[in-house]
This record gives sequence, C-alpha cells and structure tokens, in this order.
Amino acid sequence: MGSCASVATVDCWYFLGMSDGGDLRALMVCYVWPPTGGAGVQRVLKLTKYLPDFGVDPSVLTVANPSVPLRDESLERDIRPDLEIVRARTLEPGYGLKQATWQSAAATRPTPLSRLKKLATGAAKSALFPDPQVLWQPAAAAALVRRLAQTPREDVVFISAPPFSQFLSAPLARMRPGTAVVLDYRDEWSTLRKSYEMLSRVGLLVGDPLEAALLRSAHAVTTATEAFRKNLLERFSFLSPERVVAVPNGYDPADYPEQLPSPPRDRFTITYAGTLFRLTSPRGLIGAIRRLHEREPELARLLHCRFIGRIVDTEQELFEGTEELGIEQVGFIPQGQVSAELAASHLVLCLLDDVEGVERIYPAKIFELMYLRRPCLTLAPGGALTELVERHRLGAVFAPRDETAIAGFLEAALREFRDGSYRLEQQPVDIDRYHRRALAGQFADVFRAAVARARGQA
Repeated sequence: MGSCASVATVDCWYFLGMSDGGDLRALMVCYVWPPTGGAGVQRVLKLTKYLPDFGVDPSVLTVANPSVPLRDESLERDIRPDLEIVRARTLEPGYGLKQATWQSAAATRPTPLSRLKKLATGAAKSALFPDPQVLWQPAAAAALVRRLAQTPREDVVFISAPPFSQFLSAPLARMRPGTAVVLDYRDEWSTLRKSYEMLSRVGLLVGDPLEAALLRSAHAVTTATEAFRKNLLERFSFLSPERVVAVPNGYDPADYPEQLPSPPRDRFTITYAGTLFRLTSPRGLIGAIRRLHEREPELARLLHCRFIGRIVDTEQELFEGTEELGIEQVGFIPQGQVSAELAASHLVLCLLDDVEGVERIYPAKIFELMYLRRPCLTLAPGGALTELVERHRLGAVFAPRDETAIAGFLEAALREFRDGSYRLEQQPVDIDRYHRRALAGQFADVFRAAVARARGQA
C-alpha cells in the first residue's frame, strides 16, 4: 500500500481532509444483501457494521427484488438503524423460473422440446454476460449516477463481487472527479468464467479483456485471499502491487450465543454448513463413510453426519441411500442458528473438491469454524485453505478424494469417542486478526489510500 495506508486511520483522515463532517463517505455496491441469504452477504454487511468505528460512513446500493435461491431475515440484525440503503429493481425473472429453465435444459432424456430449451439456455448464458445479474445494471447504473450527482458526493464507491456484472459500474463511478473506485473480489472472476455454471463462449473470448478494462477503472482492488491477489498481478501486469490488497473474510463474536450447546454423548456428530455444489462436493467424504460401514459397521453406527444448507441438483445423486449411513440432509436454516448447530458437533467440516483454481480459495465459513474451537476436518487440495488450517492448527487435512485416508481418520476418531478419550476443545492460534472489526479497519485504510490517489495526493 501507499504511505497513507500504513499509518493510523485517524492520521490519514486529517491528512487527506475528507468530508466536512469528518467521516469518509463510502457507497457499498452489492447485489447480495439481506434478506438474501448465504455466506456472500457477510463481507459487505459486516463492513457496514464496523466501518463507522474507523471514521467511514457507509451507505448501500443494492437490488430491490433479488433473484436468489435463499432468504435469511436473521441477517438483518446486523444492519445499523442509521444505515442509508438505496434499492434499484432488476429485470431478472424470479429464481424459481430460472431454476426450472436450467433443470429442463439439463434433462437426461433429450426430447425436441428439451433440446430447444437447452439451446435457448445456452444463448441466454452468452447474452447475459457476465452473469444473469447484468439485468440489474440499467437500474443500478441510473441509481449510481443519481447518487454521485448529489451534494455532498461519495468519497469512495466500493463494488463487491460476485456477481461480477456489478464491476460494469466502475467506469461510471470513475467519471466523478475525486471519487475513488475500489473493486472487491470475494471470488475469482476468471475461475467462475471457466469452471462453473456461467461457462460460455462469450465469456471465454471477451472475459479477460473486459476484466482488464474494468480493473483500469479502479484506484484500488481488494481480494479475499493472498493467492487471488498474486493471480491478478500475474494476469494483469499493469496493476501496481501496492494497489491490490488481500483482506480476508473473518468472524464476528456477536454471531454466537453466549451459551453454546454441547455435542450429544450417544453419537459422534459431524456437521457441514454451507452450499454443496461442484466446488464443495462431498463425494470423497461420502465414499469414505461407505468404506467405514463396510469395514467397521458397529463402530460406524455411532456416526451422525449432517449437511446444513442448500444442495444443488448436481450433488443430490451422491445422497441416494445415505440415510442408512447416518447421513442427514438438514437443509437451509437461518444464519443465527448455524453456530449453535456447529457447536453441537464433535467435528466440523470444511470442503473444497479438486477443481481448477481451488488452490487459491478458502471458504468464508472457515473463520467461523476457527472461533467455535471445534476440531475441524478439512478436505481440500493443497493450497490457500490447507495452509490456513495448518498455520492456525485447526485440525486434520486430507485430499478431498482420498477415501482410504478419510475413512482411517474417522475410524480413529470414533474409537476415541467410544473409549471416552476424544478431545473436543481445540485451541487455534493467532486468530484475532480475523475479527470482522479488525478487517474493517484494513478496508478503511484501503479506502483512504484510494481517495488519496483519486485526488492526486498519493
């Protein structure tokens, strides 16, 4: 970072001579916002909660009618009562219609109608580039222009993605003299373009040039992992290293009740919380549990494995007949209840399957698991997640498809549980840096450095 980002926040404030009221004003542009559910909501939501502690006055531009699979009203408890929220409508259809279209297009038995739907779905993926949420951009852009025309103006426009169509607003924000633009990568755009549901020829052809053009509009870029940061700098040589800053996700102690429940004594409970899709497939774990039942059926009957959250269609087949293995699909529950369910476990899970680009990722949930201090079983290829888990001593790590090793670990844990020697409480090290309040302070430093650049002061 530049010199301003490395000094105390209050000193930066006076040095830059921000808004007359003293605070730096930041407009947070984000599609995922309560009552939308899911882990992606937390990053910006927690920022709006804690940024005022560092002299930053946030407001939010979000969607009025989100087309999303999950709603979680419990997240609204973190919205500050004085937070200004601007909502703009999207032209997207409801999520149910989108899902029905995708399922119909993916029919296993082709028919003339299903072939036509598949063709139409493919055309829609290409037209709705970079993602379906591009249909929010007309109203979002109009709201942003109106906002920037107001007096006093915003000092910073912070755009957090995915969806990455939001980055299309960056050039508009850049047109306002003295307003800094900060682009935030919660995930990697390149990985989403090449590996997941928005794979399209258009994305493969124009994705990199478009990403480069939008990055040129930014005064600063933040990423959720250091590996994301390094990858961006390697791909786009015009980016200055001091302008690209890794700020991880984290945990908030306020999300946890004062009295957390204890795990049951009559069975060994393993819990995963989060969406299961291609990136977080539990294929290797379920295979390991099958092996354990074949090898040690009496011991395996002590095992209760719970999956809390949405399971996408591509992963549902893995769960056929798994009830007899002690595997339970709990479904989605509000975020406010998740911590209690995880605490009532002998072992918590963090999953990343062997997918291209996964070595640069760690799920946001890992920081919440840190704070719970329950033993964590991490199934992931070597990379950012496994390094994080090993550095902070969170628990055992195995390759996600190594069924033999996973089954052996579970067998040993079950024997300890049966014999009364299983150690429940973990003592992870050096995790205070991931408190959401501390991370908001890092973002505040990034914002001030970006404003200094926008105003020619750095």
